[in-house]
Amino acid sequence: MAIDYKKELISAAKTMILVHDLRLLIRIIVRTIVQKVKVTHAGILLFDKGKESFVLTVSRGSKGLRIPEGFARMDNSNPLIRFFTLRLDRKILKDGSLTTREAKRKLKDKKLKPAQKQLLKAAIYQMEIFEAVVCIPSYFHDELLGILLLGEKKNGRDFKNDELDFFAALASDVAMAIRNAQLFNELQQELDKKHHLFIHTTIALAVAIDAKDHYTHGHTSRVTQLSLEIAKKLMKKNRKKFDDKMIEQLHIASLLHDIGKIGIPESILNKDGPLDETEQNRIKEHPIIGATILNPIKELGDAILGVKYHHEKYDGSGYPEGLKGKQIPLLASIIAVADTFDAMTTDRPYRRGLTKEEAISEIKRVSGKQLDPRIAAAFEQIYLEGKI
Repeated sequence: MAIDYKKELISAAKTMILVHDLRLLIRIIVRTIVQKVKVTHAGILLFDKGKESFVLTVSRGSKGLRIPEGFARMDNSNPLIRFFTLRLDRKILKDGSLTTREAKRKLKDKKLKPAQKQLLKAAIYQMEIFEAVVCIPSYFHDELLGILLLGEKKNGRDFKNDELDFFAALASDVAMAIRNAQLFNELQQELDKKHHLFIHTTIALAVAIDAKDHYTHGHTSRVTQLSLEIAKKLMKKNRKKFDDKMIEQLHIASLLHDIGKIGIPESILNKDGPLDETEQNRIKEHPIIGATILNPIKELGDAILGVKYHHEKYDGSGYPEGLKGKQIPLLASIIAVADTFDAMTTDRPYRRGLTKEEAISEIKRVSGKQLDPRIAAAFEQIYLEGKI
């Protein structure tokens, strides 16, 4: 049955433009060619900026013919690469596809310059190493992005002109799709770098907050660690609610839960004794101050709610808004349990901290009153498992 190459080209182009994973994209391209054109094997040499060379990224075909991925690596001095980077495909070939049959015929052409003939001969030798009978380049604005290598057709016949035309047209779409995927990956890497920098900046800020309160040194890191342990325990029961994004928001919220203390005088934070009512009211301002500081950073989303409401209580007696039960954001309820435990087990100038056992008993006592009972129960399980 004859293949409608125009239809196949449109279908392939629609698929490719939607794929941003470069390796998946290359696999789709190679698989399509192997299945539709029935070649013994196919592979793609793709330019790797980091290695400054063309690497065999994907290879597909019968066992014994398939070359291991990453095995072949060619720099710009390789004859096959040079043949295409010098655009000899445009100068001496009809359709841009380099076939061993046409290349050997061209070697007999007296009009071909000696240097071109020598390079073409070396390029043919490279193709024979890969057992390729056709090479199709993919360019983006004259920049060589990759080379498609094709073995013989399974029926042993020569490639037809409509097949070669299909490959040439496909190569143009492939170049666009590859460049799109590369740009998408570069953008993702840039975002990852910024995200990495953001997390480290957040940690540095958390350390600065800790340093402001002499009596709770290390509090932020401990609350963060405990909050993430609680989330891991809860995740086992409800994976839909505790996805990677939620865990990340919890991480940020727990690191920054006391950022509002920046706006509280150190004389209050470091007072050598219990706070009076006025001082207590000033301390209670820190969740609102923290949320106000973070509000302009829209990407923080739910993390801001964790910062703002981590002093709310399950029975509605907390602050700043007196929320109760499920009105309290989940992140805030998790941080509240971790924060409460660390506060109880930390020494202050006017009292010694409780032991872990005493603190767990107190958490059980206030579960359902001050603390969310689901989270208090999860915290107790973590303690029994020896993770605290």
